[in-house]
Amino acid sequence: MGVLHETGLLRRLPDVPPSGGTKWTAERVLSIRHWTPTLLSIRLTRYRGFRFTPGHYARLGLGPGAEEKKVGEVVWRPFSVVSAAYDEYLEFLAVLVPDGAFSARLATLEVGDTVFVEKASYGFLTLDQLAPGRELWLLASGSGLGPFLSILSEPQVWQSFERLIVVHSVRQEAELAYREDMLAMPNEALFADARARLRHIPIITREPGTAALSARMPQLLADGRLEDAAGAPLTREESRVMVCGNPEMARDLRSQLSARGLHTSRRNVPGQMAFENYW
Repeated sequence: MGVLHETGLLRRLPDVPPSGGTKWTAERVLSIRHWTPTLLSIRLTRYRGFRFTPGHYARLGLGPGAEEKKVGEVVWRPFSVVSAAYDEYLEFLAVLVPDGAFSARLATLEVGDTVFVEKASYGFLTLDQLAPGRELWLLASGSGLGPFLSILSEPQVWQSFERLIVVHSVRQEAELAYREDMLAMPNEALFADARARLRHIPIITREPGTAALSARMPQLLADGRLEDAAGAPLTREESRVMVCGNPEMARDLRSQLSARGLHTSRRNVPGQMAFENYW
């Protein structure tokens, strides 16, 4: 499990535009959590006026490094909010993409550096998109787990459903970010009277033998192994499904779930499934 850590004394901040822009604020990095060399979480200060619904994403911007000694073009990317709506900080889970303009700057980020955050939040991966049900399935691949951490932080979620089933598909075991954090949630005072039971199902595709499931999630749903691992059928009547992650995985799951009679919300009518499409 990764560990939140401080990198020591704050270094001198690079020159950046002042905070308080029309559409953004300049926030400070509080901590960095490394899961693998290419997977990390960053925790930022939070502008007191920033509001979001669990499941939303925000646009983050990074300027040039201090070594460039000038203010250059800010690179913006969308990231789902990991932290709870009631937290005083903002946290995001990110993958470093080879040769990515944003990733190149993110890789050198240190505590005390500045990250720009747009004041607005976006997205449709929210519980108000779903009709009432008994089971909430949260299906994620890689960093797509991010918004589900924020959703699980809401006490109401634990009262609205009988079962919370988190399925996280990764290539290597080390990429199972926040696993221990999730498993510890039922023991937190905030969820002491929770109605729901939590089930975490890891899928590890490139390290044979490290998990009971190792195939692609759509295949596991098609052949019944995913439902067997969850100990529950996935049905239109009882199940509500949220999907975030690899676009190909999301497309395949949408097709399979549609064939079972599940729909996304339409004309203000809540559906049985919701997807994040900012990828």
